[in-house]
Amino acid sequence: MNVPQIFGSQVFNDEVMRTRLPKDVYKALQKTIAEGKHLQMDLANVVAEAMKDWATEKGATHFTHWFQPMTGVTAEKHDSFISPEEGGRVLMEFSGKELVKGEPDASSFPSGGLRATFEARGYTAWDPTSYAFIKDDTLCIPTAFCSYSGEALDKKTPLLRSMQALEKQALRILKLFGNTDANGYRPRLVPSRNTF
Repeated sequence: MNVPQIFGSQVFNDEVMRTRLPKDVYKALQKTIAEGKHLQMDLANVVAEAMKDWATEKGATHFTHWFQPMTGVTAEKHDSFISPEEGGRVLMEFSGKELVKGEPDASSFPSGGLRATFEARGYTAWDPTSYAFIKDDTLCIPTAFCSYSGEALDKKTPLLRSMQALEKQALRILKLFGNTDANGYRPRLVPSRNTF
């Protein structure tokens, strides 16, 4: 087994995106990620098509919005790339809309009393800052999981919101010190090598 060759081979990472996406789409996606903006649907459609082609070449037949609800384990909502056609044929499809958001039933997930069971609509939203990957012949798309009114139903949403708050305050401090050129700040967690 050649570990360097197989390491990350099931991940739709930056290298794969750079080779599979048209240059303008790749740059627009990177800009969207860096600025934390909403992904335009025309871009999402191109990314979804490239992601589906890559995944099906690796044997995937399904995709899932993969999220971390407050249960302490991960959860998934699976759908198929396969759409039936007339004459008993199938078409492999995956749209930008399917990539960007999903609507799993949230009634079985803890909510901290945020909503009654009959109001248990939950929504997943693609987090493009985390790479999609293939596990068990399924394309796993990392997502945030929120209620209809925006309350976090997972562990990722508070993290992403904390990162936004840190960025806002870091840029504010940089401007106070005269750095008016800064237009973004990305917090990073790096393990310390110090031992006590």
